[in-house]
Amino acid sequence: MRGFIFLLTGLSATTALAHDAPNGWQYPSACCSTMDCRKVAQNDISERPQGYIVRATGEVLPYADSRVRMSPDGEYHWCSASGKAYGKTICLFVPPRAY
Repeated sequence: MRGFIFLLTGLSATTALAHDAPNGWQYPSACCSTMDCRKVAQNDISERPQGYIVRATGEVLPYADSRVRMSPDGEYHWCSASGKAYGKTICLFVPPRAY
């Protein structure tokens, strides 16, 4: 029985939950309902003078928008309504800007 419990514990430690980013940090509950957030490619988000553009939806998120947050792992992460590929943006995690 102990071996079985150890096996289950080991699996849960290595299996990321839907609200966990691939690099191990946890998406805030305000952004994610266990399915809304995911890592996206750098070319899925672009920067323009007016703010960040989400390529999938065409949304413009001004740099000061409360939905824009710093990414703890330096990658882009996008949280959309119901996790849909074309859903409205809930949160956008962005890498620190170069200066």
